[in-house]
Amino acid sequence: MADGLSKVALVTGGGSGIGRAVVEAFVGEGMKVGVLEISPEKVEELEDLGSDVKAIEGDATSFEDNERALSETVDAFGQLDALVCCVGLWDNQAKMNRLPKEKIDEAFDEIFAVNVKSYVFATKVCMEELIESEGCIIYTLSNSSFYPDGGGPLYMASKFAARGLLTEMAYELAPKVRVNGVAPGGTATEIVGLSSLDQEEEAMLTSQEMQEGLKSIVPLQIEIAPEDHAGAYLYLASVKQSRGVTGVVINSDGGLGARGLTKVAGLL
Repeated sequence: MADGLSKVALVTGGGSGIGRAVVEAFVGEGMKVGVLEISPEKVEELEDLGSDVKAIEGDATSFEDNERALSETVDAFGQLDALVCCVGLWDNQAKMNRLPKEKIDEAFDEIFAVNVKSYVFATKVCMEELIESEGCIIYTLSNSSFYPDGGGPLYMASKFAARGLLTEMAYELAPKVRVNGVAPGGTATEIVGLSSLDQEEEAMLTSQEMQEGLKSIVPLQIEIAPEDHAGAYLYLASVKQSRGVTGVVINSDGGLGARGLTKVAGLL
């Protein structure tokens, strides 16, 4: 295990995409990991990682399932040092003029339940254990927590809300618990759309056309994979490496904040 790395983590939404990459990176560094995952199939796949992973089937938007995930993680591994929230839904770029008025209420509740409420629930459930261990919380944000057009208004609003939650929790839980975030750019994952908007079958981020488009607009000109973000989570989970860091977001987005006005990158 890397010196100073947290020993036990709970990852919500760790069955695929960035969450799965984080789980594998943590295990690779000798950590024990509890995972709250809604998909039974993905729970089975997580169990293939061995005895260092405790996969718990449940819904991150359920307070009781978060409580059960914490309980089973602590029962299995004896403590909790890090909470990582990776649950997320995307609105598939549904701009305001394309949101049906008869569905907007349900769509708002659906995306905020997953992208914001699940983070609130997990934090509330785990905070006492983390205060005791002087641990850390890592939220998964997005380039849409900073910049426009990474989604429609529902996704954008939910990601700005999660960034606000991070800032407040970094204040409220100091000096015992560090609270930080990682803001990935467009990444080839299986993130799903909103069932309330009939988007279940859409997987735009995994298409080659979408990945080429995302690559073209970032200064680093790369296609970003889930594994490309894992190092940021490892850094933030390390007491030795980031003990003085809280209230911070690492923008793992290919350089969107340094994008030029006349051309994407200076050497192009």
